[in-house]
Amino acid sequence: MARILITGATAGIGRAAAILLAHKGHTVIGAGRNAEALESLAAQSPNLHALPLDVTDPAAVAGAPAAVATLTGGEPLDILVNNAGYACVGPLECVDDDALEAQYQVNVFGLLRVTRAFLPAMRERGSGRIVNVSSVAGNVTLPFFGPYASTKHALEALSDSLRIELRPHGIDVVLVKPGAVKTGFGAVEQAQLEQHAADAPAYRAQLETVMRFHRGLHAKGADPVAAAGAIVTACEADSPGARYVVPRRNRLFIAIKQWLPTAVSDWILLRLSGLHRQ
Repeated sequence: MARILITGATAGIGRAAAILLAHKGHTVIGAGRNAEALESLAAQSPNLHALPLDVTDPAAVAGAPAAVATLTGGEPLDILVNNAGYACVGPLECVDDDALEAQYQVNVFGLLRVTRAFLPAMRERGSGRIVNVSSVAGNVTLPFFGPYASTKHALEALSDSLRIELRPHGIDVVLVKPGAVKTGFGAVEQAQLEQHAADAPAYRAQLETVMRFHRGLHAKGADPVAAAGAIVTACEADSPGARYVVPRRNRLFIAIKQWLPTAVSDWILLRLSGLHRQ
């Protein structure tokens, strides 16, 4: 059984993955900022432990390895699951610098900060695994989702580099790439789009069209437990793949972007989103 730290474990996919892994016998440390949610999570299983952690706080992250060692009885961490993240969305003309910087502080810099904190012990031991939760948005960028998608594109590149850099040290780097999932994530995105539609009349018609498409997409989204299953697979596989797309049908969207000419993939996205009517 492995010792696993999951950031962003207070809700959604992270919480579901923490519970699934704990029920399978792993020692799981769920990290996050919401103390009440962490307490509720830890009550789900004797194998679950709570760790208050803000990935944007350098001092808190620097102290995380010692805090984890206290919870594991001094045993080293086997797997780090970087799941903490959120979505900043809206017209790029309207998303201000502070909002964009905050997005990168959590989704990119926070992830790297936590990874750097736990890497030395893994490297010295010659074993370990890092599971980075990316998104289909790391390949396919929907209109008005540029801020969020750009962080996931960055995460894809960072993970590809880390995978090769760390392989000689016995450390696996795995990406889990969910598409739309039935969590509160979609509602937060909708609220931002609605606010931008109210504040930016030039984009209102387009935003309302994309919001309709987005609601339909999330209504048909994957169950969070199914998406969390991909994290479980990434943690437990003897020889994990480089990427796990959830659900598998989302590979079609990635293939459209990767293999078709840009003019064709843009044409498809315009029609899927309904923006071709604008």
